[in-house]
Amino acid sequence: MKPHRVRGFKLSRDPNFAAKVVDVAGLHLNPPDKALVLSVDEKSQIQALDRSQRACR
Repeated sequence: MKPHRVRGFKLSRDPNFAAKVVDVAGLHLNPPDKALVLSVDEKSQIQALDRSQRACR
């Protein structure tokens, strides 16, 4: 995570958001034995970028 690169953020309206954050952070801070913990972003960088040029063919 790079919070220093973010200019703003949106708060979740999910009433269970705090509990979910604790669960996710807990997996990273104290993973179960013999577990592999992966993080996946919901949007890839290419989806987040505006298309300013046509694709070349």
